[in-house]
Amino acid sequence: MTKKRKIVSAVILGILMVATLVGAFIVGAEPRAESIQETMQDAVLHESMQVNFFGIAKVNPGLVSAYVVTGILFVFALIVRIFVIPRFKYVPGKFQMLLEELVGFFDKLSKDNSPHRHGFVGAYIFTAGVYIFVGTIFELFGFQAETVSGHSVSLPAPLADINGAICMGCFSYLIILFGGIASNGIKGIGKTLKEFSLPISMSFRLFGALLSGALVTELVYYYTALSIVLPVIVGVLFTLLHALIQAYVLTMLTSVFYGEVTEKHEKKEKIDKKSIKNKLQNKALEG
Repeated sequence: MTKKRKIVSAVILGILMVATLVGAFIVGAEPRAESIQETMQDAVLHESMQVNFFGIAKVNPGLVSAYVVTGILFVFALIVRIFVIPRFKYVPGKFQMLLEELVGFFDKLSKDNSPHRHGFVGAYIFTAGVYIFVGTIFELFGFQAETVSGHSVSLPAPLADINGAICMGCFSYLIILFGGIASNGIKGIGKTLKEFSLPISMSFRLFGALLSGALVTELVYYYTALSIVLPVIVGVLFTLLHALIQAYVLTMLTSVFYGEVTEKHEKKEKIDKKSIKNKLQNKALEG
């Protein structure tokens, strides 16, 4: 495509977008049954959107999303391990290259930030990063569930639920703690406990970042004048951006703090003053 055609295509696309937005504003907004405050509150607390979990209990839809995402990843990993990895070739194909690049990225991240014990933390941050990314883009597919009140609700990202974010933050903190104990014993516990605010910061960073995208999308959808084209753009951009950024931030922080608590400090040899004095005296006598 020539440069002139690209410019024409961009101009036409811009005109169509502007025309669509102008038409949406002319149509105006329809009255809603609940206020914007109630809509935002439901998006955060899920009080009126709970799902009946196999008749056992009423749960937030984020818990259902967590189980679905975990099941998808488990089945995918099983299929790859049984049918794909044994057929890897010396000259990799596209899928093999993608897997190798992904594994290599997290392996390098763990080696750079925690060179002393990078094997286990590399496997963990790979799992955590993939779970955060897949779990975040999961909400784009719009899988539906029926609430206890009989309404249909779209399953959100698992970590958009505060409970899921807290679990991820606390689990990452426990990985760091166990790494410190394995490397430095009781001293490792002391190093880890110094960062007592780490699980809180990790949890709320995840929850706040993922929830902000959901709230912005809810706000755009609430007003009909903005809900024709804009929610698609806003939803996709926010979701993909948060999926990449939050997966990288949590894995990087985990590997950095893991490297700090697993670092071994060599004990300084005690200086024997008496032996040094005797050596100096002997040298003086020989001289």
